[in-house]
Amino acid sequence: MLNELMALALEIEGVELERRELAVSPEFRRVTTTVHLQGGGEEGLGEDVTYQADLHDAFPEPAVAGRWTIASFSQSLEGFSFFDTELPDGAANDYRRWGWESAALDLALRQARTSLADVSGRERQPVRYVVSTRVEKVPRVLELYPQMHFKLDPGPEWGDETIDRLSRLGVVDTADFKGVYRGDFGQPPNPTLYRRIAEAFPNAWLEDPGLDAGTDEMLRPHRQRVTWDAPIHSVDDVLALPFPPRCLNVKPSRFGTVRRLFEFYEWCNANGVAMYGGGQFELGVGRVQIQELASLFHSDMPNDVAPAAFNESEIPQGVPEPPLPPPQAFGTKS
Repeated sequence: MLNELMALALEIEGVELERRELAVSPEFRRVTTTVHLQGGGEEGLGEDVTYQADLHDAFPEPAVAGRWTIASFSQSLEGFSFFDTELPDGAANDYRRWGWESAALDLALRQARTSLADVSGRERQPVRYVVSTRVEKVPRVLELYPQMHFKLDPGPEWGDETIDRLSRLGVVDTADFKGVYRGDFGQPPNPTLYRRIAEAFPNAWLEDPGLDAGTDEMLRPHRQRVTWDAPIHSVDDVLALPFPPRCLNVKPSRFGTVRRLFEFYEWCNANGVAMYGGGQFELGVGRVQIQELASLFHSDMPNDVAPAAFNESEIPQGVPEPPLPPPQAFGTKS
């Protein structure tokens, strides 16, 4: 599969960049950039999900016009400085590069009159998804969508009443401790919280715990449910984990390149490691692309790839409930 993808021919004649913006709250304005690559009467799309809004205002563009393969196109981006300022988030390079590489993959598939499913030899399946939201929104989501399940971020503010109520509902599929992040998104290791969550949600995945001597010992009986997201940008990152995982969160934009992402898929399949998809608050085509990748590689897992309408400040009505019909974003319709 990987060799076939990397060998796809690609001709680029033009580039357009499209800024998207959503005011989520007074404190948070989400901005992404859609990359349009054009050639041979076709257009390929990708989405740059860099989180810092000001980094979408103006930025260096690589010289991409010409004839390539996916492999040579990717090689041409090695060493290119996608930003002209010091980055507060080292992952931004991967996010921006994925915007260009995913657009190139889409264009190459369209120019070849084929689809990602055809080249990968896999069949798209209906996608199970969960909703990632704040805990206070769970009752309203369940009022509108009684069968919905969730990916939630437990914090020290969660009291016994909140935990017990959610436990009785049985709707938490993933608990994200955000213990690997630093800064605004991160939470320090908390063995008391981890124990309470692990016991209250015995079937939930326990994502990104912050490990120290106390939390590592506490989580040892639950290691089969510990999964990772933020540290994973390549197979090498998986091999560097403190213990072998049974399951991993895959966010395509974290991998930066087509090669690293599909190497990861092949490695997980070869080593019996389950996967579930993760989103990056995509505002455009990137959302459908991660839904298609989930449909091909891990359709029946608790994928955090809910329709983009759930990113808005108000809970949407009339959104298709899981499973989503098999989506397609890469290449021609098959």
